[in-house]
Amino acid sequence: MVRVRFAPSPTGHLHVGGARTALFNYFYAKAQGGRLILRVEDTDQARSTRESEAMVLEDLRWLGVQWDEGPDVGGDYGPYRQSERTGIYLEYARKLLEADKAYHCYCTDAELEAAREEATRLKITPHYNGRCRNLSPEQAVAFEKEGRRPTVRFRAPLRDYVLNDIIRGDVTFKDGMIGDFIIMRSDGMPVYNFCVSIDDVLMKITHVIRAEEHLSNTLRQMMICEALGVEPPRYAHVSLILGEDRSKLSKRHGATSVGQYQEKGYLPEAMVNYLSLLGWSSGSEEELFSVERIIELFSLERINRAAAVFDNAKLDWMNAHYIREADLPRITALMKPYLMQTGLIDGAKDENQLQLEIDIIRGNCTVLADVSTYYPIFLDRDPLLEEDGRAFLQLETSRPLVEEVLKRVEALSQALDGEMYKDMVKEAGKVVGVKGKNLFMTLRVALTGKCRGPELDLLVPVLGQSVVCRRLRWALEQMNT
Repeated sequence: MVRVRFAPSPTGHLHVGGARTALFNYFYAKAQGGRLILRVEDTDQARSTRESEAMVLEDLRWLGVQWDEGPDVGGDYGPYRQSERTGIYLEYARKLLEADKAYHCYCTDAELEAAREEATRLKITPHYNGRCRNLSPEQAVAFEKEGRRPTVRFRAPLRDYVLNDIIRGDVTFKDGMIGDFIIMRSDGMPVYNFCVSIDDVLMKITHVIRAEEHLSNTLRQMMICEALGVEPPRYAHVSLILGEDRSKLSKRHGATSVGQYQEKGYLPEAMVNYLSLLGWSSGSEEELFSVERIIELFSLERINRAAAVFDNAKLDWMNAHYIREADLPRITALMKPYLMQTGLIDGAKDENQLQLEIDIIRGNCTVLADVSTYYPIFLDRDPLLEEDGRAFLQLETSRPLVEEVLKRVEALSQALDGEMYKDMVKEAGKVVGVKGKNLFMTLRVALTGKCRGPELDLLVPVLGQSVVCRRLRWALEQMNT
């Protein structure tokens, strides 16, 4: 059975790069009928917190990622936090020491730094110089008497290794690329690569799908698996996500975490759809996918080697699409907090009326927060005239047009509806001799103060006759200023 893992370090909200990795693991597990394991890599006690872990898990749930084993759901291969597995790592370090595949190293930080400086001076790759590789028992005892606390170093085999990466093809690691590396620190804490290797073996991970920045760790992990006498997982290293300037995506490009995008008003289905296409190709011209459809089409072989560029404009386009297509009660519930926070509505607002209003304006919203920009057109008050709309109220035809429409609306003896409004505008345009943009934009600005917004034939029935008349009179007043 395919078993994949997503292993975040809990140091804050989930980065979009990590989110994409989680999604690729989730899609692959589901596509192969396998299992997704969530493993928390929290051995960095200075930076890892349970609060951050909760944030990461919440971000994953928001995206719809469902794991089969993990710290919150359990499983047969736990514990699923590395901080709770220290005893396991100590036992495997002991086994490697007994098999002479690892050894105690008593070198001090100062000695190691001096060796690095010497290697730099000689222009050679700085590796551990092997000083403690073949210590005698007497030498070890002497170091112990000095009060030195040893690390445990892995005895790196001196030969080439070839990684058959599912995405990148054959990657050759030449003999001598790395020296003997530390697997246990002098304080007894295990090192990242050692933890990961042991966990992947014991949790029976079959495939490791992760970012290419981890490629440098793979040689160490392959060596450890070999020393334990087990086959390493299959590896698939996904290219990085770049900003639009083609540098590594970072805070200077704007929002970079899932939590930030959620706060800004992006929908999870838009984020999932967009992130799935960052480096993966469906093999079709489609761009809008449900999760079910992605899983149906997903394969690791369709992940591209080239770096993916994060295109905010495309994400915005997708998000606007999903806002338009979302179930109305759901999108109303999601937009309502933005209206409450900005004081545009209160708790007494009629839910059915709110749904009607949001349905009219959601087509103009790129993110959920945009609802606060357009909702004021429903309030019983004069519009706020945008500067780019003022020019339409200064046209030669504007006053006669607005006066003609006002006259017709005032004369109504029945409720104003959309078709009736369109007929009035058409007739008024003929009388005044105006059409096209100067006709429709003048009336949009007159009724909303804005050059952009919902279709007026949908809006005016909600506003009602008295509000429409009041706003047309307001527009006539603006023409005098």
